[in-house]
Amino acid sequence: MSAEPLLADAPWLTAGGTARVLALLGTDGEEARVVGGAVRNALLGLAPGDIDIATTALPDEVIRRAKAAGIKSVPTGIDHGTVTLVIDAHPYEVTTLREDTETFGRKAKVAFGRDWMKDAERRDFTMNGLSVDARGVVYDYVGGINDAKARRVRFIGDPDQRIAEDYLRILRFFRIHAAFGAGEPDPDGYLACIRGRAGLASLSAERVRMEMLKLLVAGGAAAAVRAMAEGGLLQALTGGVVYTGPLDTMIAIERELGLSPSSTRRLAALSVAVTEDAKRLAVRLRLSNAEAKALDSMGHRWWRLATKDEANARRLLYRLGPESYQDRVLLGWARAVADVHSPRWRALAELPQRWTAPKFPLKAADFIARGLAEGPALGHVLALAEDAWLAADFPLEEAALAALADQAVARIRGGQKD
Repeated sequence: MSAEPLLADAPWLTAGGTARVLALLGTDGEEARVVGGAVRNALLGLAPGDIDIATTALPDEVIRRAKAAGIKSVPTGIDHGTVTLVIDAHPYEVTTLREDTETFGRKAKVAFGRDWMKDAERRDFTMNGLSVDARGVVYDYVGGINDAKARRVRFIGDPDQRIAEDYLRILRFFRIHAAFGAGEPDPDGYLACIRGRAGLASLSAERVRMEMLKLLVAGGAAAAVRAMAEGGLLQALTGGVVYTGPLDTMIAIERELGLSPSSTRRLAALSVAVTEDAKRLAVRLRLSNAEAKALDSMGHRWWRLATKDEANARRLLYRLGPESYQDRVLLGWARAVADVHSPRWRALAELPQRWTAPKFPLKAADFIARGLAEGPALGHVLALAEDAWLAADFPLEEAALAALADQAVARIRGGQKD
């Protein structure tokens, strides 16, 4: 075990709510430390993100001390020793040290303990097994400091055993590597993931969705996903063909256009060729309604964009709205060509920045004034007129609009006579 004052000057640790919680739980024979990802991030020069705190104090003692200090406590996971303390509207998750007595995934039986080494050894990866006290001293029981500095994601202990405890660790291995690793994945961990891939079928769709969507927006997503595909891990998750080439292109396009990474765009590039793929993924990953709708829209005849000129693109933009339009264009771009510098595709993608679709200017009153009664025919005539307005390239002059309205009414009346 090593203990070094590596974060003695970290402001997020020495002041504010974090310092207050550590002081609250670090007296009278008890100890508290920040654990996990916040320590890893700080060592890598990144923002700490969520701050999780571990303590030797039992949950009831945490609640008692918080109440005495006027701090709100919420028993968010009391059976597993977790209490959330709220300071200045910011939540701090506090968990009593634990030891596994039986390990079988999310249903592992745990007992509260006071041994920091045992608590570290039950975590997943060495760089996540670090802890730091209020003085900034980092405690390393598993070799996490060296691995973090080398950006090497390595399982704590035997990789096969750690994976068998919770098969979600397979996805976490690639996700953490994509976010914080460098180079090729750790060979021992990678081979263990391949050996344990059958266990992915036991995971809930919600847990898989959460990890996959986080993985897809990580900085090293392209290489991590490719490694998963080569190891035979992706098809078990998506239930269909995966396309790592279009994913690579999508990531490059987002960077070329200065767009924020989008998990749904990247999932579409990886797994959606037709709308049936989108529907399968929505069920298989238990996607939200918004995510499922976005995938379905992107997968709808994206190949037609390869031959669209700007006039046709404006009509599609009008129909879809800027966000859905851009997503479909980017999927078409990623699947049609690998050239991220294509002037034509870039022009299509940036159309919403150059042109704003006008609102359809004709109203029901315009057709009622022409003698059309309210009812189903009114909705039909509005749709006919809107189609004609789009085909005429969005005219706004009164004479042109009057002519479109007259033509639509004539078509409806002609159809009624037939």
